[in-house]
Amino acid sequence: MTAELVEIPGYVAGTWAIDPIHSGVGFTIRHLMVSKVRGRFGTFEGTVVTADDVLDSSVTATIDLASVDTGNAQRDEHVRSADFLDVATYPTMTYRSTGLRPEGDDFVVDGELSLHGVTRQVPLRLELGGFGPDPFRQDDPSKGARAGFTATGEISRLEFGVGDSSKVPGASGLALSEKVQIVLEIEAVLQTD
Repeated sequence: MTAELVEIPGYVAGTWAIDPIHSGVGFTIRHLMVSKVRGRFGTFEGTVVTADDVLDSSVTATIDLASVDTGNAQRDEHVRSADFLDVATYPTMTYRSTGLRPEGDDFVVDGELSLHGVTRQVPLRLELGGFGPDPFRQDDPSKGARAGFTATGEISRLEFGVGDSSKVPGASGLALSEKVQIVLEIEAVLQTD
């Protein structure tokens, strides 16, 4: 499929820097199998390249795992510890796309997630929020643009060696589910210089 077959209103090809102030990297995990705990990472960076043929586009991102925030300082310290993320040994998580394909009205980003010393294929469902002028470029509004993306996916924390695999649902009172939902709300700024 070529760009002619994938029509995106206002599409702009170029290199974009993720704006961390207007973006969010979040996750949700089941606690005690009855409720969900939400968290986020406050420090991250990345680059999105939108190609002339949208299906040749790519993304790379790095997340500082020490910036985890679940709304509870004691829990955050435990998540940072060797029991889970082990940020002293593995300070970052990275994602590198390996392909982009259409699926229904949206896309799927295929890519490699590296976490806790393990790299695995993790597809992300991608919704394009749109493209528009950058209102913060008052010096020359013809320069610059902003783009919005929402990406969602799911990983098994145990496949990445995060947490104790001996405590699985039904085994010995698992506190956390194996599956972790990922939600990325990304606003990116076109790099013009």
